[in-house]
Amino acid sequence: MAADRWIRTTLGAIAAIAVMAAFSVASSVIAPVFCALFIIAIVWPMLSRLQTYLPRLLALAIVISASIAVFLIFASLLSWSFGSVGRSLIAEAGRFQAFYEQVTGWLEGHGIVLAGLWAEHFNMGWVIRTMQGVTMRLNTTVTFWLVVVVYVILGLLEVDGIKRKLQAMKGREAARILLHGSTKIAAKFRSYMLIRTAMSLATGVMVWALAAASGLQLATEWGVIAFALNYIPFIGPFVATMFPTLYALGQFESWQSALLVFVCLNIIQFVIGSYIEPRISGSALAISPFVVLFSVFFWAYLWGFFGAFIGVPIAIAILTFCAEHPSSRWVSDLFGAPDQIPAAEKAA
Repeated sequence: MAADRWIRTTLGAIAAIAVMAAFSVASSVIAPVFCALFIIAIVWPMLSRLQTYLPRLLALAIVISASIAVFLIFASLLSWSFGSVGRSLIAEAGRFQAFYEQVTGWLEGHGIVLAGLWAEHFNMGWVIRTMQGVTMRLNTTVTFWLVVVVYVILGLLEVDGIKRKLQAMKGREAARILLHGSTKIAAKFRSYMLIRTAMSLATGVMVWALAAASGLQLATEWGVIAFALNYIPFIGPFVATMFPTLYALGQFESWQSALLVFVCLNIIQFVIGSYIEPRISGSALAISPFVVLFSVFFWAYLWGFFGAFIGVPIAIAILTFCAEHPSSRWVSDLFGAPDQIPAAEKAA
């Protein structure tokens, strides 16, 4: 019996590794599908309501047009903000580099040997190349999103048919899990994006106000960057904090001023991300911080920037499906906040 269990566990681990390897190798095919499913879950209620008043194809055209418009506005703002920061860095590269070298020399003079490593790998040239790379990355994702749009259109056309097929499978546990779980996942995705958008707006406004009050140049751009990157847990706020701090170090030519900007930015991120957002989202979207961190970095490793964004929704979906079946409910009880009372409490 123990040998059989060990064999099943080993085979399960091998299968999981094989699936993850396939996700990584076929990222250009699978990632758009995941993105399309995420978008379908969010926009389906809008399409469903429109279909009660308008022809199906016209309602679909309105929903797709609205989705594309949102994406274009978001991408344009992000590209504009990073482009403005990049152009400013290029224009002031000499002054920033000179001050950076002074800081590096001062650190080395006080025996901080890490400064030499920074000087070799982390300088104004690296910052400029990074900003330019981000801007170019934003401008070269057209193919990805075209594929996503095609999947979204086809998926929205198939939702009703798939729902009817699942409802026709009476008595089948798998059909019940898929139907009920998918409905709950879609609702959680919409709540997640609504809360994340509200918190991102609050973060962007606060960062803009801080930058404007402190005299930091490109205040609007820093606010837009903080708003956009806040959709990516951990990685986004870190980037949105470090770039303004480095820019403040070069602009003010004072480490005290840069440190003050850094501290204030982290206070904003901490208060909104660690205090306000969990209380607004409540238990419905609560996930273990370990799972959130693992999801962000794991999917970022597999799919890059998009993986960092979609990692948390994937974790939400997995935990929700796990909560639908007694044999896997313990996973949701342990790593998330299940909708139902845990089995141990029911027994008590």
